Amino acid sequence: MTRLRKWQVEDPEFWELEGKRIANCNLWISIPSLLCGFAVWLYWGVITVQMLNLGFPYEKAELFTLMAIAGLTGATLRIPSSFFIRLCGGRNTIFFTTALLIIPALGTGIALQDKNTPLWVFQMLALLSGLGGGNFASSMSNISFFFPKKNQGLALGLNAGLGNFGVTTMQILVPLAMTFALFGQWGGDPMILQNTSGTLIGKIPAGSETYIQNAGFIWLLFLVPLAFLSWFGMHNICTDEVSPGLGSPLKCFAIIIGMLLIGFGTAAFGLWLMLPESVNGSGFGVSKEIVLVFVIALTVGLLKLIPGRIGTSLTRQYRIFDNKHTWVMSIIYTMTFGSFIGYAASFPLAIKVIFGYQHLLIDGVMTHDTINPNGPSALMFAWMGPFIGALIRPLGGWIADKFGGAMVTQICSVAMVLSALGVAYYMKAAYNSATPEEFFVPFLLLFLVLFAATGIGNGSTFRTIAMVFPKEQAGPVLGWTSAVAAYGAFYIPKVFGEQIKAATPEVALIGFAAFYLVCILINWWFYLRREGEFYNP
Repeated sequence: MTRLRKWQVEDPEFWELEGKRIANCNLWISIPSLLCGFAVWLYWGVITVQMLNLGFPYEKAELFTLMAIAGLTGATLRIPSSFFIRLCGGRNTIFFTTALLIIPALGTGIALQDKNTPLWVFQMLALLSGLGGGNFASSMSNISFFFPKKNQGLALGLNAGLGNFGVTTMQILVPLAMTFALFGQWGGDPMILQNTSGTLIGKIPAGSETYIQNAGFIWLLFLVPLAFLSWFGMHNICTDEVSPGLGSPLKCFAIIIGMLLIGFGTAAFGLWLMLPESVNGSGFGVSKEIVLVFVIALTVGLLKLIPGRIGTSLTRQYRIFDNKHTWVMSIIYTMTFGSFIGYAASFPLAIKVIFGYQHLLIDGVMTHDTINPNGPSALMFAWMGPFIGALIRPLGGWIADKFGGAMVTQICSVAMVLSALGVAYYMKAAYNSATPEEFFVPFLLLFLVLFAATGIGNGSTFRTIAMVFPKEQAGPVLGWTSAVAAYGAFYIPKVFGEQIKAATPEVALIGFAAFYLVCILINWWFYLRREGEFYNP
């Protein structure tokens, strides 16, 4: 039976007899669906590197816009997705949002078959791939309702952490899939590498054949069966506090489409305001910070204007904004998950740009255009950071269940400050050297520490949210905070791009370290002081 009329997981007897089995079933279908969502959302980080290696006729700055577009859209779509579970049910939502990912995956594969595909086509596909980013909010909100509070840290850590493996899986699987004709004659013709590429197992020399279109096509092998699995194996919790008055599946799908269109519209408008005319923007040059605030406010406002039951339900759920801890946890979660997702999106291209080129002083001017023959392959190493961050995330939830969320978050914050400053030091040294590869090992190791700290902190913040908010608000708060934090996938690559263009990439990491210091103070004030409202050591 897909509709659950009774759901009392805080009752130990109900949990042991019935609840645990159903909850685990939904969790283990949710995880691979979320994994594919992350993969489709962030595969532009790998695709753009390979587009450079193949000589696609786009500037580096134009390729950076693809990651920015996907990042901003994916984060914005998390705002409406935060409320899908109450309005449409978990089973309906996970099935439909997973099935929608087939559109950008198929479209990307087709577009990558031709180097002459216009930039605006890739921009539209990057916009659509934001669907994968939005899925996180609904997935986390859904799983939070299936487990009792004492188990939420681990359950949410598993869902998010293993779901985040979509980044690592993509960064390993896509380069491998591009090395052979995965779909035979149906997959299109190969292209010839103009620069060295690589996979998990080593470098690939220039002149080799590659099937870049498989970066999109390969996800169809997973998305189609997952859509069927979620439809036949998941459940809608039809209780008053989760999904009351649930309509037919078709009606639910229509609601999801309508709310997603609002998110697409506001994200596209914000991107148009910010981007230059050369990449199909307005040329107004509106700052990224203003665009972020504008897009968030406009999306929230337009959703609230939806008439009927949807608007009424959203008004009820918007009560989370009256709670100051919603905003506090949004900041703290941005530090952890926002950093993880932003670094994951920008890590491959950062390695390529900083270590893949020699930085030479010619006639008194520092140049950064000479290919470094000794540079590391970005596609060989970029997967390591997201892998560690995702792998360790469930451990963060488990440790927080044992010792308290705020203390674990505080320790992670200190580690993030120190490792970010270390990465900044080696980035500066590499970007001013004719042999940047000499600084790659310490740069990589410190970045891996940074990823690990974000992963543990991701899990620990879930524990704090579960302790601070009542059951009805915990799901929407998880969705909302994940939406705000996901803008890291837009903001961090954008800052990296700007600072690399200014020849000062280390400034980006110094700025992020300063933000982490602020978060340390906020976390202590609200959750580690004994006089605080929610002392949660």
